[in-house]
Amino acid sequence: MTFKNSQNKPNIVFILSDDQGAWAMGCAGNTEIKTPNLDRLATNGIRFENFFCTSPVCSPARASMLTGRIPSQHGVHDWIREGNTKDNPIEYLENQLTYVDLLAKSNYTCGISGKWHLGNSTLPQKGFTHWYVHESGGGPYYNAPMIRNGERIIEPEYITDAITNDALQFIDKNSKSDQPFYLSVHYTAPHSPWVGHHPQEYLDLYSDCTFDSCPIEENHPWMIKNPPGYQHSREKNLQGYYAAVSAMDMNIGRILDKLEQLGLSENTLVCFFGDNGMNMGHHGIWGKGNGTFPQNMYDTSVKVPAILSQPGRIPLGKVNDSLLSGYDFMPTILEYVGIENPISNELPGKSFNYIIEDKEIEERESVVVFDEYGPVRMIRSKEWKYVHRYPYGPHELYDLVNDPDEKNNLIDVPQLNDIVSKMRERLDEWFFQFVDPAIDGAREPVFGNGQILLAGIKSKGKKSYATWDE
Repeated sequence: MTFKNSQNKPNIVFILSDDQGAWAMGCAGNTEIKTPNLDRLATNGIRFENFFCTSPVCSPARASMLTGRIPSQHGVHDWIREGNTKDNPIEYLENQLTYVDLLAKSNYTCGISGKWHLGNSTLPQKGFTHWYVHESGGGPYYNAPMIRNGERIIEPEYITDAITNDALQFIDKNSKSDQPFYLSVHYTAPHSPWVGHHPQEYLDLYSDCTFDSCPIEENHPWMIKNPPGYQHSREKNLQGYYAAVSAMDMNIGRILDKLEQLGLSENTLVCFFGDNGMNMGHHGIWGKGNGTFPQNMYDTSVKVPAILSQPGRIPLGKVNDSLLSGYDFMPTILEYVGIENPISNELPGKSFNYIIEDKEIEERESVVVFDEYGPVRMIRSKEWKYVHRYPYGPHELYDLVNDPDEKNNLIDVPQLNDIVSKMRERLDEWFFQFVDPAIDGAREPVFGNGQILLAGIKSKGKKSYATWDE
């Protein structure tokens, strides 16, 4: 492979969607949603069917992908509600090493276009020198508040297009450099709002859609009041959600086309992930982990889209069903580009580079994945899922072989007590190994309505999380 930079390393384009369920792609089997460019990316790479976020809400999941740490190590336990703006800046990942820091130290030029949502959006951080980010985390798709060159601007353009335009400019600028580049393209799509915020051309794609790919179920008994975005009919909300996905997909196609036009496709690793899953009626929920209170850990909340592609290096058109998590990404990307991780012994994740490059290495035995959202924790194998809520429950157990849609909670079945005990033991041991006691999520009163201050003892006795009446 011939590299177009003196470092002999691939460029990286990391694309991240916001609130996209793993089910919301054509290549994942959804016959209604139109995602030709994500399907194209999957055809030219590998798609992972069982990739999980570390927490089913945006900011903790994003922090985990960047740092390789779980929320109880990095301290972001809910979406960042306060500390994003220059009026009250909080750098939630201060003193946390990220893979972007290590890329930058290895001579990568690093840029981000889109959603940051990890505090102090006015300050370029974590190895990024190009910094065009949303001031908070989301909101209107037109006239979005953005940060460029440290200053707040109002972006009049449809924000999905604007993020892509900035990304394309970054690629053009760095395409002939002797240094490799890393670019994060973090869309706010398909996060709400869904009705009245998307171009008609994308809405028209679904004017006659029956949305059979989303179930119609009675409201979950724990569903929160007035879920964000759900203000109109089921059909209008789904039309807007699907339109947001298709608009993002078209813009991803623009990025792929640009790489091809510049002759960079074979020298660029393209990664596509979702930050967390999404229920659009699934389980009677509109939202993700905080669509209910107490928070939920359904697969539709914790399973995310995951595709990687680099023609000539990654096999084409593969689908892999290994259980993988967001905390596995940092060790994987660093191994892929040949950069040593100085804190690898502190992190819970393992590289899955051997899967990406189709190497003949025996798969890890008894692989499970773990999730947390404040005091709610999950351990999942291919056969079973156990959800534990500190300190009093309620707890859940699902037989994923016979009940893949997680309809029947078996926690009170006496014959399964041994399975519950073993999974609880393994969950406790794993978290005990990796949590920082100073910011342990099991002790955090997280409501799902946003984090307003640093976690644990770093809050210095002040309140860290917003309640539902705020």
